[in-house]
Amino acid sequence: MSSTPLPSVIVFDVNETLLDIETLAPLFARLFGDENILREWFAQLVLYSQAMTLSSLYTPFGELGVGALKMTADIHKITLTDQDINEFKQLMSEMPAHPDAMPALTKLRDAGFRLVTLTNSASSASPTPLEKAGLSAFFERSFSVETVEKFKPAPETYQMVAKALSVETSDLCLVACHLWDTIGAQAAGCQGAFLTRPHNAMLPAVNVPTPDVTASDLVTLSDQIIDKYQI
Repeated sequence: MSSTPLPSVIVFDVNETLLDIETLAPLFARLFGDENILREWFAQLVLYSQAMTLSSLYTPFGELGVGALKMTADIHKITLTDQDINEFKQLMSEMPAHPDAMPALTKLRDAGFRLVTLTNSASSASPTPLEKAGLSAFFERSFSVETVEKFKPAPETYQMVAKALSVETSDLCLVACHLWDTIGAQAAGCQGAFLTRPHNAMLPAVNVPTPDVTASDLVTLSDQIIDKYQI
């Protein structure tokens, strides 16, 4: 093990990092005739969430998600019904955990790290998506960007977590499968652990922060975090 200053709190992104959005693929296949439109929709959702923050505007992530679905349907000349929208909302609230999530969280918890989540999604009544996925018991706190009304990767989102936990941003390590998220976290002073799930990869360009830890599955990523940071 190294003597690298530790982040004592591991902050997990939720959507796609812990919960599997690919379970929405059959709906997109039915609505659009192509399950890959799921990725187009998700890219639009991320783009416009960040555009709202850069424009000093805020709309809850779930509402943006529905709006992005309607926009994607308009682009592809697809007519959505109220039933389609309701099915989409239901599926979004019931995404299962990735198979590697529970064993990875168990490793980190047993190693003594504090675990929290930080999501662009708004908070919801119990049972929450994490409760439905069987993961909520691992986390001492679940944070939503709705508190600051800015979406990740705005620095205020990571700073909010540090302030609420009475730690410095350098005490946080963000785990995410979106490089834009680790970029934001590292720029705010956190450590960054990048999970290269399918449809996610490094961005080889000047001044893009290199994640402190990178792996293709959560269990390996957790092992690397444990090995890198003594606690």
